Amino acid sequence: MSGTPIVLADPPGPRTRRRILIASVIAVLVLAALITLAAVRLADKGQFDSELWSVFVDKPEIRTLLWNAWLDTLRAAAVGMVLAAALGIGLTIARMSRYRAVRIVATSLVELLRSLPVLMLILFAYLGLPALGWQLSAFWALVLGLTAYNGAVLSEIFRAGIGSIDRGQTEAAAALGLRPMQVFRIVQFPQAVRRMSPTLVTQLVTLLKDTSLGFVIAYSELLRTGRGAVEFLGSRYALPIYTVIALMYIVTNGSLSLLARWLDRRQSRRLDHGHARLAIDSAVAGVTNAPGTG
Repeated sequence: MSGTPIVLADPPGPRTRRRILIASVIAVLVLAALITLAAVRLADKGQFDSELWSVFVDKPEIRTLLWNAWLDTLRAAAVGMVLAAALGIGLTIARMSRYRAVRIVATSLVELLRSLPVLMLILFAYLGLPALGWQLSAFWALVLGLTAYNGAVLSEIFRAGIGSIDRGQTEAAAALGLRPMQVFRIVQFPQAVRRMSPTLVTQLVTLLKDTSLGFVIAYSELLRTGRGAVEFLGSRYALPIYTVIALMYIVTNGSLSLLARWLDRRQSRRLDHGHARLAIDSAVAGVTNAPGTG
């Protein structure tokens, strides 16, 4: 039954639950003590003075600087996500090709890109491609590096999702006369995305955070701009500025996760509606075609 939860281990008993509760309480107390100790140390050094935290009010140019850097970060992440998804889908299709040579090339490319650090891919796009005659701006070098690595990872995620689908669905779709690309587009890919949505969101969040690697090629992303602001204002402003930057990353990644959950719920409702409609149509067709009717 699809609605039956899969149990991988026996549920904990009363004694185990009590131990888990005690360990959780101790962990929370230790974490609270560490946070309190850090806050006291920072307060002793004057890091909570209103003068430091009012810099965003007293100096509107700092707000504008961080805002523009945040937009540049989102722009690089958005373009990288779209291109990485397109590359991942293309590599997934190539790895499912009926031609062995195509499968070998696609698989080799995926393994190669996954084996290289993102930073190396960014540096190659910014420094290596111009040596070959292809000049790229810092923006496109960053996007190309993010696209190459994350496209390979997304291809693996899509392939794992497709591999988890029951082969009977693919065989049934082929029996209905659907071509391989139609089976991929209608049957396999939508289910793979739905099943792997948590992993996809995690990878996209990682892509967004990896835009901070743009500092090595002088791209004006959020973290590099924040570091420049700290160097301009002085190291005593590091805590307020980096705290605001961290909050901006948290809000952005949290919004991405919420959007993914909303899309997943919406897709689930559409699939449930489609299954219900298909069941009704099948029932109607069965009654209409029954012997003695019509």
